[in-house]
Amino acid sequence: MGGSRTYYYARVSSKDQNLDRQLAAFRAMGADDRDIIVDKESGKDLDRIGYQALRHNMLRPGDTLVVKSLDRLSRNKADIRNELQYYSEHGIRVKVIDLPTTMMDLPDEQRWVFEMVNNILIEVLGTIAQQERETIRRRQSEGIAAAKAKGKQLGRPAITYPPNWNEVYAAWKSGTLTAKAAMEKTGVKRTSFYKLAAMTEANGNDKAG
Repeated sequence: MGGSRTYYYARVSSKDQNLDRQLAAFRAMGADDRDIIVDKESGKDLDRIGYQALRHNMLRPGDTLVVKSLDRLSRNKADIRNELQYYSEHGIRVKVIDLPTTMMDLPDEQRWVFEMVNNILIEVLGTIAQQERETIRRRQSEGIAAAKAKGKQLGRPAITYPPNWNEVYAAWKSGTLTAKAAMEKTGVKRTSFYKLAAMTEANGNDKAG
């Protein structure tokens, strides 16, 4: 059997955010890219492909898991507590770069003091992480409500018929115009063209319904 290994876990909440700051911190510790697991998913729960693979298939007793900050594990206080308990019970050490007391290698007689300090800090940081998550959700809800109150349409705008639609559509249906030529004449892209055609047919071949 091989010796113990160290794995690194990085997470951001969406695909347009970048992991650079977390990855730089790992590489500064000498991390190999093959030992870094990443997710671009919300921290609202633990249902993330990378994290679940790391937890269930990769980490073994004696291994170490490194994260940049506690909220990269989760933004749910109960989940954070449960995960740390799980790792403790399975002999897996968790190091949190932004929590220096978790990074220290101490003799057994001193370790209990730092574990007590860590438990207090983790409780506080877990509460903060959850409050931040709840604040984000509230702001999102308020933003949606404000946009609706102003009459703003959320999501993609509805497709509108071009002024020459009826005549071009009729020519296309009769076969005197190709679909490509019809799209050029109406200035409508392929997907929208066929959606408008389906809508027209549903309305009895009349865009006005």
